[in-house]
Amino acid sequence: QVQLVESGGGLVQAGGSLRLSCAASRSIFSLRDMGWYRQAPGKQRELVAALVSGGTKYADSVKGRFSISSDNVKNTVYLQMDSLKPEDTAVYYCNAKSRFELGAVYWGQGTQVTVSS
Repeated sequence: QVQLVESGGGLVQAGGSLRLSCAASRSIFSLRDMGWYRQAPGKQRELVAALVSGGTKYADSVKGRFSISSDNVKNTVYLQMDSLKPEDTAVYYCNAKSRFELGAVYWGQGTQVTVSS
């Protein structure tokens, strides 16, 4: 079992920035499709950003504002969020799949991001 622990959420004014961190309990070399999802009450959980197929993928709504990166030494994936908007308010979840165990999917417990006008 892999544990993912998110941190870095909080309250920020519109136009501000936050950096979310997702720390994995083992080497992220063993993980694939690492990414960030978000979910607001009453809405579907949506993919925000991911490391996939050697590249990156972003939701259209965050392109140019968010950036995903990884630090393999720290076994951590980051989501840098700039120019935050009130509509970015949600619980943000880290997600990953195992590169070697079929069907294994891991989720963090989430971190709240609230953007005020």
